[in-house]
Amino acid sequence: MLPEGNWITRAPNLRRKAVLLAKVQDEAGHGLYLYSATETLGADREQLIDDMHSGKAKYSSIFNYPALTWADIGTIGWLVDGAAIMNQVALCRTSYGPYARAMVKICKEESFHQRQGYESLITLCNGTPQQKAMAQDAMNRFWWPALMMFGPSDADSTHSDQSIKWKIKRFTNDELRQSFVDATVPQAEILGLTIPDPNLKWNEERGHYDFSEINWEEFWQVVKGNGPCNKERIAARLKAKEEGLWVREAANAFAKKRAMKKSA
Repeated sequence: MLPEGNWITRAPNLRRKAVLLAKVQDEAGHGLYLYSATETLGADREQLIDDMHSGKAKYSSIFNYPALTWADIGTIGWLVDGAAIMNQVALCRTSYGPYARAMVKICKEESFHQRQGYESLITLCNGTPQQKAMAQDAMNRFWWPALMMFGPSDADSTHSDQSIKWKIKRFTNDELRQSFVDATVPQAEILGLTIPDPNLKWNEERGHYDFSEINWEEFWQVVKGNGPCNKERIAARLKAKEEGLWVREAANAFAKKRAMKKSA
């Protein structure tokens, strides 16, 4: 729910605040769906959370970038949730049932998130020159991290071949990344925003857009925990777990008390 949660109290009006609150609530639910899916494999939820805190388990690299302006919230909705949809729609037909069923609901909600982000950017891009510049600045900072969301290149992806063989994944990282670029460029043109890639151009022969090589050094640094906000994000999660301990203990005590009453 970071970095968007930081902007709930700073949303420009009540409507934007209500929409952002709904999105953050959805994202919390997505985490619960996926933790529940892992539990069907015998995993322990608390252990998985501890693994993330220790760095053993990884989370999406995009969450390690800061949201500096309100335009970032719209850009995250448009680009980041758009990339998530590109990934997750294919997973709705993955071979593992609990994961596939969770993805159906997640994709419906992510579609709302993307439309919310794009609508916010339309407003900014048709506003004052300062608002348009703010939207362009957000695009400049989030375009490449959004492309990195699809993971390493196929040549460097450790698990892609096995995942496709088992039908967990239906498309490779590079195939999904290309589909995202092809779908997003026309949307940027409607907004009047410039994608920060001088080599971006339509390739008639391939029927796809060509684009520059991703800065894989930056990608791997973020994955290894050396991104702009890695330490801050983990610290926030640890703080939330520690400060929420009394809530979990109270809920467990109440559930135990209720169960005892039913069995009496």
